[in-house]
Amino acid sequence: MPESAASASREILTRLHEVMAARTSAQAKLNRVVQIIADVLASEVCSIYLRRDGQLELFATKGLKQEAVHVTKLALGEGLVGTIAEQVATLNLDEATSHPDFAYKPETGEDLFHSFAGVPIIRKEDAVGVLCVQHVESRKYEELEIEALQTVAMVLSELIANAGLIDNEQRRGSRVADTSAQRMTGLKLVDGMASGYAVFHQPRVNIEHTVAEDIEAERHRVYAAFDKMREQIERMASEAEFGVEGEHREVLEMYKMFAYDEGWRRRINEAIDSGLTAEAAIERVQQRTRMRMRQIDDPLLADRMHDLEDMSNRLQRIVSGQLGSAAQAGLRQDTILIARNLGPAELLEYDRRRLKGVVLEEGSLTAHVTIVARAMGVPVLGRVKGVRRMIGEGDLVLLDVGQASAFVRPNPAMEEAFDSRLSASQKKRAAYAAMKAQPPITKDDVRVTLMVNAGLRDDVAQLDITGADGIGLFRTEFQFLVSATMPQRERQQRLYRDVMDAAGERPVVFRTVDIGGDKALPYLRFDGQEEENPAMGWRALRLALERDGLMKAQARALIEAAAGRTLHVMFPMVSEPWEFDEAKAIFEKQRAWVAKQGRQTPSRIRYGTMLEVPALAETLDLILPKIDFMSIGTNDLTQFLFAADRANPKLAERYDWLSPAILRFIRRIAAACHEADVPVTICGEMGGRPLEAMALLALGIERLSITPAAIAPVKAMVRSLDVGAARTMMADLLAKPPANIRATLADWAREQNVDVN
Repeated sequence: MPESAASASREILTRLHEVMAARTSAQAKLNRVVQIIADVLASEVCSIYLRRDGQLELFATKGLKQEAVHVTKLALGEGLVGTIAEQVATLNLDEATSHPDFAYKPETGEDLFHSFAGVPIIRKEDAVGVLCVQHVESRKYEELEIEALQTVAMVLSELIANAGLIDNEQRRGSRVADTSAQRMTGLKLVDGMASGYAVFHQPRVNIEHTVAEDIEAERHRVYAAFDKMREQIERMASEAEFGVEGEHREVLEMYKMFAYDEGWRRRINEAIDSGLTAEAAIERVQQRTRMRMRQIDDPLLADRMHDLEDMSNRLQRIVSGQLGSAAQAGLRQDTILIARNLGPAELLEYDRRRLKGVVLEEGSLTAHVTIVARAMGVPVLGRVKGVRRMIGEGDLVLLDVGQASAFVRPNPAMEEAFDSRLSASQKKRAAYAAMKAQPPITKDDVRVTLMVNAGLRDDVAQLDITGADGIGLFRTEFQFLVSATMPQRERQQRLYRDVMDAAGERPVVFRTVDIGGDKALPYLRFDGQEEENPAMGWRALRLALERDGLMKAQARALIEAAAGRTLHVMFPMVSEPWEFDEAKAIFEKQRAWVAKQGRQTPSRIRYGTMLEVPALAETLDLILPKIDFMSIGTNDLTQFLFAADRANPKLAERYDWLSPAILRFIRRIAAACHEADVPVTICGEMGGRPLEAMALLALGIERLSITPAAIAPVKAMVRSLDVGAARTMMADLLAKPPANIRATLADWAREQNVDVN
């Protein structure tokens, strides 16, 4: 076995180069390829499966029975091979039969082999085949072996495409010809309505040659491309037209960090060392990033990696000398931009006079492109499945993000309905704007506190826009997740001070950093094995108490930033009271140190906890006397209470927030907090939905911290509610819960004219 992934890949690629140049049939080349890979990796089995007629067909093998070639076929998602192709992911198993997706094919003779490793063969971001190896011995494959397989899979993609071995549908990019009117749905990212004609962003470069002739020449090409890319990014950031302050400006500064990230440049260099061309090396690193993104549960970290992919696309276009995106060609009419994903710099390249909206196949609420689009006033609809297949270049698109919809090639009825909603939307926005100055007071005169959740400096602007009472949750980890290195204390202090200055007299509750688990930081290394369930692992306060240097720096930054003011600090993931005691002690020691230096400290520090771990509810009598406030984090609490991973699509909709278990649990917490005179707030998506918010008020909750967009709808609900009547109704409901509490609550709201729409 060669000593490194680079040397293993280089040996295979050198031999593959000869195979690809040979005047033999494509089948003969594949037969030779599996022999070469098996020899270099000392593997007993090496097999190649290709997508043909919608199935994965065994095309070549060394080690399995030859009579199975072109006979063994697997559907997409069937067996280990089908799972790799469907998920575009790598599998590395010491015992193949233990995997839940294992499917036995007796004609192959594979029952002799225990270990299994497979990687997707990717063409235009889709899996067109699978390359896998097997051993009789039960063992996990080393990382260098997996890296070698992934590099070889790139070269195979070129060979397979040139030989015409994959489905015609695959070569066309799976475009479906359909000229009928379509309604496509997705995730609301930046609210708004717009109409225009579809233009494809098309940032990707088709790589024609993967194997390098001269490694040093390829390296110099990459270095020159890096220099040019950095010039472009600096110029773009300096020319942005929508102001010099705000979170979009911070996003661009953070985005620029990737252009100077030496770790990324080093990984591309290593890929070139393995024998790849500059274009193939960038793509190789990009593929690994993409696979990692699919494994990340945390949206903030996934968005950080989207920016790196955007930068990779830009570097790829420069190094190949291709024009690339539609922005360079210029927009000729009102445009709805269509893309798989976008980076903030790519969006800024477009003519804002012509760009009316964006539809993305991916995207998220915390993505940098979303933040910049919001600053530009461009509506964005994300997570629209199949968007690049269902929309054609030049198709008319009506974008209604409020309805989470895009209407493609609309018929007259669709256009009429769109115009009607546009008029209604304008009236609704005017009504919400008029409500901004009105307090959230119920019909029976109960004042409800409505605050917003935030994570960036510019989020504070939402206080004035929405009329919210303050920031009930400021997620401090965002600054850590988007930074290439650990944020220095001075930089943290500057952010916290700016946020408090902008909030003025309104309170800001800073949650100490919630990192670790699936929110891994590249600059913060952890000992030990990967966690099987990172959401319940070594994260948040658990990590911060172990790495107390991190918490000490954050404590000092917050204390110095809040000089002369009240500082509100909240600790996440508290499971037992002693964890709160230790965290508070760190802050108090830092406050004493700052005072000893003769510097001003906060006039008061109010300490609180997040209640996300159900165990803390069993020690309320111990924790409540110690704290100044409590916040219930309904997102994590729900998955912990039901033992249901919220990232699992099969479980995402299984457990309802309006279930007896959740409602009774929250009622118990609220009652204990009220008895102890400790303010309790709901933080999370549950409080931002009018019907759920009504239920929370009926449980005795009178403080909500929610997304800014939810403030107006929830305020409308509050002002139409008799909370006394709601509490009487809820007490009866939870004494004998009906089969469907949600439907019962909705019916009650309708009868009482409570605005929950």
